[in-house]
Amino acid sequence: MATETGASAPYAADSHDLIRVQGARENNLKDVDVEIPKRRLTVFTGVSGSGKSSLVFGTIAAESQRLINETYSAFLQGFMPSLSRPEVDLLDGLTTAIIVDQERMGANPRSTVGTATDANAMLRILFSRLGDPHIGSPNAYSFNVPSVKASGAITVERGAGKTKTEKATFTRLGGMCPRCEGMGSVTDFDLTALYDDNLSLNEGALTIPGYSMDGWYGRIYRGCGFFDPDKPISRYTKRELHDLLHKEPTKIKVDGINLTYEGLIPKIQKSFLSKDVDALQPHIRAFVDRAITFTTCPECAGTRLGKEARSSKIKGRNIADVCAMQISDLADWIRDLDEPSVAPLLAGLQHLLDSFAEIGLGYLSLDRPSGTLSGGEAQRTKMIRHLGSALTDVTYVFDEPTIGLHPHDIQRMNDLLLRLRDKGNTVLVVEHKPETIAIADHVVDLGPGAGTNGGTVCFEGTVDGLRRSDTVTGRHLDDRATLKKTVRTPTGKLEIRGAATHNLRDVDVDIPTGVLCVVTGVAGSGKSSLIHGSVAGRDGVISIDQGAIRGSRRSNPATYTGLLDPIRKAFAKTNGVKPALFSANSEGACPTCNGAGVIYTDLGVMATVESTCEECEGKRFQASVLEYTLGGRNIAEVLAMSVTEAEEFFGTGDARTPAAHSILDRLADVGLGYLSLGQPLTTLSGGERQRLKLATHMGGKGGTYILDEPTTGLHLADVEQLLGLLDRLVDSGKSVIVIEHHQAVMAHADWIVDLGPGAGHDGGRIVFEGTPADLVAARTTLTGQHLAAYVGR
Repeated sequence: MATETGASAPYAADSHDLIRVQGARENNLKDVDVEIPKRRLTVFTGVSGSGKSSLVFGTIAAESQRLINETYSAFLQGFMPSLSRPEVDLLDGLTTAIIVDQERMGANPRSTVGTATDANAMLRILFSRLGDPHIGSPNAYSFNVPSVKASGAITVERGAGKTKTEKATFTRLGGMCPRCEGMGSVTDFDLTALYDDNLSLNEGALTIPGYSMDGWYGRIYRGCGFFDPDKPISRYTKRELHDLLHKEPTKIKVDGINLTYEGLIPKIQKSFLSKDVDALQPHIRAFVDRAITFTTCPECAGTRLGKEARSSKIKGRNIADVCAMQISDLADWIRDLDEPSVAPLLAGLQHLLDSFAEIGLGYLSLDRPSGTLSGGEAQRTKMIRHLGSALTDVTYVFDEPTIGLHPHDIQRMNDLLLRLRDKGNTVLVVEHKPETIAIADHVVDLGPGAGTNGGTVCFEGTVDGLRRSDTVTGRHLDDRATLKKTVRTPTGKLEIRGAATHNLRDVDVDIPTGVLCVVTGVAGSGKSSLIHGSVAGRDGVISIDQGAIRGSRRSNPATYTGLLDPIRKAFAKTNGVKPALFSANSEGACPTCNGAGVIYTDLGVMATVESTCEECEGKRFQASVLEYTLGGRNIAEVLAMSVTEAEEFFGTGDARTPAAHSILDRLADVGLGYLSLGQPLTTLSGGERQRLKLATHMGGKGGTYILDEPTTGLHLADVEQLLGLLDRLVDSGKSVIVIEHHQAVMAHADWIVDLGPGAGHDGGRIVFEGTPADLVAARTTLTGQHLAAYVGR
C-alpha cells in the first residue's frame, strides 16, 4: 500500500483547539473572557466564592449539556430537565461535557454502592447462571423485586373466533425479603411519641409533626366514623385503637368529598420512612429518632434478600456474602472463577472491581448504602464508569477530585486525571490543593476576593507563571504551615473502649479535651467510624458533618442561621406590628410573586423564563411592609446588606439587636463577611455552605465540637482563617476534634490520632497517638512521612 510522504495542507478542523468564553456573567462573574486549551488539563483556582464553579459548571458545562439536550425531539425534551442558557455573550469550541461533581449519590435508602455502579446487576446475572441451586432469572437475586403470585381466569384463542376460558396460576420469584421489604431493617414504633393517650383527638392528642386537627387530617379523623374524636385514646376499644394505628387504606366520604383514610403507622411509613432519614427536615428527623427504632431484620439478618436468594451459592458463597466482602477481596474471588460460559461477564465485572481499587475505593463493600458515602467517595464512585471509556475528545469536569483524600492517595488521583487527558480529552478541574494545581498544563485563577469582590480572571497561564504572579493563589501556593513550638495541655479525656464499628478492631483510645485534636489516616482507615460512632451523640458534643445544606431558592443565610427571627422581632417591636409581616414566606410576601422576587414562566419543553417581579421589583415584600423601618432601613434593605455591614448596623444605634449581632459575629468569624443576608442558598459555593453550617453550629451549647473535613472547598488563604477560628474555639474553653487530611491542620494540632495502616480490613487500628512533632520525628506512618515532607523536615 502506497502512502504519501509530502507535507499536506493543514485541515481547517485542526484549528479548533480552544474553548472560548466571552462575556460570562453567571452569578458573580463580571464579563469574564477566557480561552481554555483543548486536550489539556486546566485547573481553576481562586478563593472560595470567587466564581470558579460559576464559570466551569454554571457556564461551560451547563451550556454543553443544554446544547446536547436540544438535539433531541421536543417530545423527549419534555421529559428532561429544562436548562436555561447561561448569562454569556459567546461560547465557542464546546465539546460534550461529562460532569463528575461532589453531589451525594441520592438519598434513596434502597440504593447501595453495588446498585449505583452496575456491579450488582452483573453479579445477579452471574448467580442466575452459576448459582446452585438454580432459582430463576436475575430478578430472583434482587432485593428491590418482590415475589408475586397471582391466579385467575385467562382467555385462550382456539381457531377462528373460538375462545376458551381456563384457570391459570402465575408466580414470579423476586429476591426481596418479605419481612423488611428489602430494606434490611425493621421498624418499631414508640406509641407514646405518636400521641398522648390522656387526651382526645380533638384536644390535640397527636404529637406527629404536621398532623394538626385544624387541617385535612382533622377533617379525616373527625369524619371517618371509626372512633369518637372526643373520647380520650386511653379509653379506645381494641378495634378503635387498631383502626387509628393500623387500618389499611379505606375510601371514606367526609362533607361530600371522597377521601382515603389510613392508619397512623402505615401513613408514617409512607411519608417519613420511605426517604433517607438524613434527607428529612430537622424537626421531622428529631421525631423519627424519638418515635422509631430501627433493628436488623430477624428474617434476613440485614441482607435484604429472601431465603431462596440466600440459598443459591457459588463456591459456598451466596450473593449477600459476596456483596458484603471488601471490594478488593471480591476482585480476587472473581479472578479465581474459571467458567468459560460466562467469560465476557467475568471480564467486565473484573474490570469494574479493579477500577474501584485503582481509584482508592477498594475498602468499600457493594452492600454499603450509597447515602453513607462522603462527598469525595461519591465523586470517585461516579468516576469509575469513565475510567475504561473508549470516548475521546470529551470535556471532563471535576469538582475538587482530591476531596477526602489523604496526601498518600492524591498522587493516584493525579495519575487518573492525566490518563484521561492523555486519551485526548479536555480535563477541567476546580481545585485548591497545591499537589493537583502542580500537574496542570494551564491555570485560570479567579478572584481577587469572594462574592461581589470576585468574578474576574486574575491570572491565566502556566503553574510557574502563577507562582510568580502577585495573586492570592500565587502568594499562597508554596505556603507551608510550621509545627507549633508549644502545644496546649489537655484538661481531661474522652474515653473510647472496644470500638468495633465497621472496620475498627476493638480500638481503645483516649481523646484529650481542652485541645485541638486531629484524627487522620488514609481514606477508609476508620476515622469517621471511630469519632462519629463513639464520640458523636454523647452529652455536650456538637457534630458538624459534610452533609450538604439543603435549601430552596427561598432559603438564604438569614433564614438558615436563624438570624431572621431576631430581625423580624426587632422590626415588629419598633413598628408595633406582627413579626410575620417581615417574612417573605408569610404575611409580608408580595402577592404577585408570592415572595419569590421573580416570576417563572413555563414554556413547555423550552427553558422556564425567570423575570423580576414588576410589582415588588425583586424585593419580595408588599409595598406597605417596606414603609416600616428600623434604624432608617426597611426589611428589604437589611436583607441586601452584607454580613459586615449588618454587623455594624445591628451593633449600635436604634437598630441595636444583640441576638442578631452575635449570629453576625459568628458569620464574620468564619470568613463570610462578604455574603449578603438575602442571597439564595442555591447560589453559594461548597466552601461557603460548609462555613455557613459551621457558623450556625458554633452557637450551640456544647463543650466539644467534631468537625469532619472543614477544609473542604477552602482556598489556601481561607485555611489560615479556619485555623484562627479553631484556635479561638479552643481558647474559649471548648474541645475541638477535627477529622482531616490537610497537612496545615495536622501541623497546627495539639494532639494527633492516626489510624491505619491501610484502608478497609487493612486499617481500623491506632498507629500513632501524640504531638505533631513526635509524629514527624518518628515517620513510622504514611501520615508522618507526608507531614514531614510538608513542613520541610
